[in-house]
Amino acid sequence: MKFTSLLVLFLLLANLGTSQCTFTHAIDCPNTIISAVPFLRIVPDARSAAMGDAGIATSADANSIHSNASKLAFINSDMGLAASYSPWLRSLGLQDVYMAYLSGYKRLDEFQTIGVSLRYFALGDLQFTDINGGSLGVGRPNEFEVAVAYARKLSDNFAAGITGKFIYSNLAGGQQIDNIDIVAAKAGAVDISFTYQKKINAGMLRIGTAFTNIGSKVSYTKSDFKDFLPGNFGIGGALELDLDDYNQLTFTVDVNKLLVPTPVPDTNPNYDKNGNGFPDYREKALFEGVFGSFGDAPGGFKEELRELMYSMGVEYWYNKQFAFRAGYYYEHPTKGNRQFLTAGLGLKYNVFGLNVSYLVPTSNQRSPLDNTLRFTLVFHLDKAADAVPAPTN
Repeated sequence: MKFTSLLVLFLLLANLGTSQCTFTHAIDCPNTIISAVPFLRIVPDARSAAMGDAGIATSADANSIHSNASKLAFINSDMGLAASYSPWLRSLGLQDVYMAYLSGYKRLDEFQTIGVSLRYFALGDLQFTDINGGSLGVGRPNEFEVAVAYARKLSDNFAAGITGKFIYSNLAGGQQIDNIDIVAAKAGAVDISFTYQKKINAGMLRIGTAFTNIGSKVSYTKSDFKDFLPGNFGIGGALELDLDDYNQLTFTVDVNKLLVPTPVPDTNPNYDKNGNGFPDYREKALFEGVFGSFGDAPGGFKEELRELMYSMGVEYWYNKQFAFRAGYYYEHPTKGNRQFLTAGLGLKYNVFGLNVSYLVPTSNQRSPLDNTLRFTLVFHLDKAADAVPAPTN
């Protein structure tokens, strides 16, 4: 079987992997970190998307489950829901490729909040063919994630959160490659997150950190060799400034690092020491790969620093009803080269809110979200939402 050109194009645009080093190693050679189910790292909501994908330390909302569930412990509203829609590859004219995200929370008491979310990624209709070009039927690959989160205040200023996830990815189930059956990948994972926030004279200072997508390795065949989930360590800070009774300004910065082994070129002596024909970095056990990812880059500390991803954003609210957002995302050219500007608007009226975001690439690395509008609808289901001292979404 061979995949259609559409699927190949999708894999390239989704940045599942650029060219790896084909010689021993050069620090300036592209060496993108590759994982399975990369859709787990796509920012699902338009608010964070409009701020350069920053969201670890922004004020809590129904979408906090994705970036930092511990923020939910500080939320003021008793209950909320959000629904997000992100078109995918729309610049190519595709209408059936998209990601949808539903999330909600319920505050149990002044210390505890629970949240749930469902992420669904539809990859459209794909025509499968054999090596001779004969039709093998039409497939509808899709992926989804179900998450349940619990957040609790440990003090007036500090909270912790834990999220359990079930992940399902069916890209070509029922097909065969070289007589090897392709199956759906399934995995379980957890997120662990922490948030510290403190009121200051002019507003609020918030710091957050999160370990996300730490879970079982997966395979799309029945092979013993499996791939890592896109585990991630992120830390973020946000400063909210109440300029006066009508104007509020927030600055936020996130730094992220994938907790996945760095690829080793096949000409490197460390590529396959045991001689089984499979790269050793992919054979690492879960925690060996997670903890080892902080110091396994073939190019040393300089390459490790290049694996950091930066998100910077600003959010301005007028009268707690109208918002303007902007941001910038940076990834090193040798580690994926995703670099883009973002912008967005927000509207909040009574129990209803609407957020819109737009992405403009600033590098030659195409993005599936190039020049695409993304939408999030937010609902506060209790009157306490009107009493929130600072807008949260």
